[in-house]
Amino acid sequence: MQIAITKNELYSLIKEAVKDVIREERIDFILRNTPEISPEEMRDIENLYGKKPPEKIDIARTETIDI
Repeated sequence: MQIAITKNELYSLIKEAVKDVIREERIDFILRNTPEISPEEMRDIENLYGKKPPEKIDIARTETIDI
């Protein structure tokens, strides 16, 4: 069984796969390099902002970027 695919379709498939891998690697890199918070820092944050997150956040603007 053979599958017929054009050069442009193959290029698009490979391009999309590479984008997915780069996106996953970038997210993994960010998560690995985000420092953990110390208990002292957490107490400072809780003292400043409280322990509970706000009930509702009004979003002023959103934007979606396709990469």
